[in-house]
Amino acid sequence: MNDQQDHGALGDAEYAEFMELAAEEGFDIEDVEGALQEAGHGPLPVLAVVGRPNVGKSTLVNRIIGRREAVVEDKPGVTRDRVTYEAEWAGRRFKVVDTGGWEQDVLGIDASVAAQAEYAIEACDAVVFVVDAKVGATDTDEAVVRLLRKAGKPVVLCANKVDGQSGESDAASLWSLGLGYPHPVSSLHGRGTGDMLDAVLEALPEAPEQTFGTAVGGPRRIALIGRPNVGKSSLLNKVAKEDRVVVNEMAGTTRDPVDELIQLGGVVWKFIDTAGIRKKVHLQQGADYYASLRTAAAVEKAEVAVILIDTTENISVQDQRIITMAVEAGRAIVIAYNKWDNLDEERRYYLEREIETEMQQVAWAPRVNVSALTGRHMEKLVPAIETALAGWETRIPTGRLNAFLGEVVAAHPHPIRGGKQPRILFGTQAGSKPPRFVLFASGFLEHGYRRFIERRLREEFGFEGTPIHISVRVREKRGAQHKRKM
Repeated sequence: MNDQQDHGALGDAEYAEFMELAAEEGFDIEDVEGALQEAGHGPLPVLAVVGRPNVGKSTLVNRIIGRREAVVEDKPGVTRDRVTYEAEWAGRRFKVVDTGGWEQDVLGIDASVAAQAEYAIEACDAVVFVVDAKVGATDTDEAVVRLLRKAGKPVVLCANKVDGQSGESDAASLWSLGLGYPHPVSSLHGRGTGDMLDAVLEALPEAPEQTFGTAVGGPRRIALIGRPNVGKSSLLNKVAKEDRVVVNEMAGTTRDPVDELIQLGGVVWKFIDTAGIRKKVHLQQGADYYASLRTAAAVEKAEVAVILIDTTENISVQDQRIITMAVEAGRAIVIAYNKWDNLDEERRYYLEREIETEMQQVAWAPRVNVSALTGRHMEKLVPAIETALAGWETRIPTGRLNAFLGEVVAAHPHPIRGGKQPRILFGTQAGSKPPRFVLFASGFLEHGYRRFIERRLREEFGFEGTPIHISVRVREKRGAQHKRKM
């Protein structure tokens, strides 16, 4: 069983046959193994970066991910649209969640920071707790420590703003928090971040615990996501056939995800109702920013994202951002167009045009036109979810895949570029949930050709309702030379 895990979704016989093929084509065996492991990794472990406002969390996140993506500004409470990023250190990949701090009058700063720490505990496999070494441990820091200790998740303590030798003693004073060694770091200048990331890798599991698809047949997890006031809570109440969730016409009523075990079609499902994601979250809307973080956590924990679109309004950038979040998380996807009963013929015509142009990125997702209020077409929701899950779990045997690739390449070869014509030599599906393919080629494959291959994969094998990840490995020149010598 362990051997199978080591080479993705390939069984021992399939793996041996595949590696023989790779050697014949002149590929470096270590490179092939690395590609299979990378593509067959399953969900990446999640690291949450927490701490009170203005301690340098976003600067540290930028340092970890190696690019300036998280918004950084010299005042507390600066928020951003995106909260999860992919990072790599010492050859290991993981996700980073940036829980940017805010000041919030209604909650108070202590409660706001505690809310983020609670999110971090729920969503992640390990925590980096950032403290300002110059200021020292505050009451808010102590409150977060209590939450972290109670949760029992691994914690790496980052003593930030240690710009030189003189700040080492400030960092040492943070031993008093009882979280172990305070790593002296300057996230601004990069000082000490390497040692801290080494500690992070020790704290993170190689592969996170799966919260779905367990052997005991636990209920499948469905996250209801969408922008505020699209009817997520109403939909949950309708499928539950009772009012279990607060419903209010004021957008943003829901703050926390509410898990509901609901029996539909003789099967028990776990529905997660999530707060809507706002377009812009300002300083005074800390609770809404927290809601967007919790939505990201719900997507991470779910198998299927049911994305609700309000058909009475134009499909917006917000809707597309939420879709992108679910696609990037690699979840099965169903699009539910809500409030369908409210449409007149003219709006229906223009909506169909919008769907054609604005929803191209998920044209493969099952679509249901529903009314959470009246229950219209609710019976179609479960079949759509089952279809998406089936696509998400589909795996194509390597032999069948390569026969298909051979036909496609023969009928539609890659365009000639610079006097050369790159070819797909062979490939394999290294993982599922979602399907992940590795293609081995004689040269660089253009983005348009990769999209063409994805489209043909969908036409041939279905994959309805699931994103598809395709990575390409190009044969090194020395491998080609080696083959010519033979």
